[in-house]
Amino acid sequence: MRTHLLAASALAAATLFVAPAMAQDTPSGFRVGVVGGLDITRPGSSEDTDVRGDDQSAEGFLYGVEAGYDLPVGGVVLGVEAELSDSTAKTRINRADPNTFGYGSVTAGRDIYAGVRVGVPVSPGTLLYAKGGYTNARLNVLAADGSTELEDQNFQLDGWRLGAGVEKSLGNNMYGKVEYRYSNYTKGDFQYSDGTTTNRFGVDTDRHQIVAGLGVRF
Repeated sequence: MRTHLLAASALAAATLFVAPAMAQDTPSGFRVGVVGGLDITRPGSSEDTDVRGDDQSAEGFLYGVEAGYDLPVGGVVLGVEAELSDSTAKTRINRADPNTFGYGSVTAGRDIYAGVRVGVPVSPGTLLYAKGGYTNARLNVLAADGSTELEDQNFQLDGWRLGAGVEKSLGNNMYGKVEYRYSNYTKGDFQYSDGTTTNRFGVDTDRHQIVAGLGVRF
């Protein structure tokens, strides 16, 4: 009997010891971080000419900051997040052709994202997650005719984003992550240098990003 009591006591003590460790391994609380990676913007399916080599794309390096809050609920982790990023992406050839990229010669500008994510812990300190939300992107106009630059004029695009990734605890409240996200922009307007904007119009623009991130939890 005494042996059973000792075994039960040891099991209870082990459970009390392991539970806090598992709680620490599950992402929770407020977090901030930086992200960077590959950024490719190109025509959507309704704008693609299906002619090989006829499509422009804006390619470059994405960089930005993010913030979020995660809450373990049952066996999953629910979170809200926001990101502000910029990009070096630009069209590779200097021409305006509605059958290719659709916006003329542009560089990618700031991008604002706000959304939610849901994750599943797959091992201690490792979270597999999916995400989705709203994105507002800017494309800055480089030139009107291939030689004359137009400053402070841009396209502003509204759309949605879906993504998936894996996050890993690095100790000392640090975390690292790798994720892929796809964005599709369906509405836009053009803003002139004097601040006036055109009416909203329909667009179909795809954005593919592969990013890595590093952050800290509080």
